Amino acid sequence: MITLIKTLLVNITILFSFTYNANVLFPFKEKQDSIFKHKITYGLIGSFGALLCMLYPIETLGATHFDLRMIAILISTIYAGLLSGSIVLGCVIIVRYLIGGPYVGVGIAVSVLALLMGMIFRKMLLKTQYKFLGSTLIFLIHSIFYITIINVYIPILHLPFYIIYFSVFYFTFLSLVFIIEHLIRTNKQIEEMVYLDKLNMVGQMAASIAHEIRNPLATVRGFIQHLSEDSQDKRLKRYSPLILNELDRTNKIITDYLSVAKPSGFQLSRLNIEDVIGDCVDLLRPFAAYSNTSIVFHRNGSHHIKGDEDHLKQAIMNVMKNGIESIENQGEISITLKEDPFSHSLYISISDNGKGMTPDELKKIGLPFYTTKTKGTGLGSMVTNKLIREMGGMIEYESEVDKGTVVRIKLPLLP
Repeated sequence: MITLIKTLLVNITILFSFTYNANVLFPFKEKQDSIFKHKITYGLIGSFGALLCMLYPIETLGATHFDLRMIAILISTIYAGLLSGSIVLGCVIIVRYLIGGPYVGVGIAVSVLALLMGMIFRKMLLKTQYKFLGSTLIFLIHSIFYITIINVYIPILHLPFYIIYFSVFYFTFLSLVFIIEHLIRTNKQIEEMVYLDKLNMVGQMAASIAHEIRNPLATVRGFIQHLSEDSQDKRLKRYSPLILNELDRTNKIITDYLSVAKPSGFQLSRLNIEDVIGDCVDLLRPFAAYSNTSIVFHRNGSHHIKGDEDHLKQAIMNVMKNGIESIENQGEISITLKEDPFSHSLYISISDNGKGMTPDELKKIGLPFYTTKTKGTGLGSMVTNKLIREMGGMIEYESEVDKGTVVRIKLPLLP
């Protein structure tokens, strides 16, 4: 019994160690498909971990070869994809065949079972917010098939083995899921720190030069307006509206810079989010109608948050306006609310069926100066992200070319 537990503890240490090493090489990210090189690397790391587990099997069960290699196959398939899981499975099958013994077929069968379980339940576990329940469901279904196979073909096993082995299996699998999810959140926080550092850089630039530029712009605008009124020059009268328009656009860019550097003070209060979104929809409906776009708001009860009404409206309207502008012909903006009782948060999903964005464009959304519009400043999304973060929230973007974009805003709920 003690030998069995000690061997499994060695396997657990191996799996935990390789999970952290994989994150060091290529940090885990949420909802992002790994490139081919990453998938190969994850597969090789998972294979190495599984093979080390196979070097330390439970040695008190006759000619059997029990270890925790199936967890390496499961985790690699779920979080890195079919290619990585297949690499781990291929290495495991080869080594298990070379080890030999009367139960080679059983060992290969249960390894293939782990890959199949990972493939079947991958999307479910990655999408669900209830990782504990999802992981438990995968373990239970996998264990039913696993126990059935070994119970039929390996009659020498007894009840204490089943209890200890599958308890450790469950603990290890669940722990690895939560470790990876924690690493994903940590990596995201690091990216946000880098992002906020860029915002700070832009803010310092804005604060130092904005006022110096605005003053001469105002002077130039005033003289052009004055000259165009008194002058008989047809060319001046013809081009002065264009000049004034461009000066106003320049002034708007500076205003955007200032809103990043020195946003107006927050006046936090209890807000009904349905009312706030309803006002935004009413304000933007004429603009949407002009663009042949409809706005659909799916109300879902009554939810309250603590935030600044003006800033929240600005953020939501920025997102909606971007969605409307991304629709080239006829389209729809859909707004839905979903409450997460576990984190006590509210998710606001704003989706459109516009032209969407490529993965490279998606990575740059919210960065200083980046925009997909021909006349954009690259500051609207950055200001939106900053406003949401100021209210203790988070914002995420998901997009596909020619399918549209989904923006999810997460805000803490008030009781």
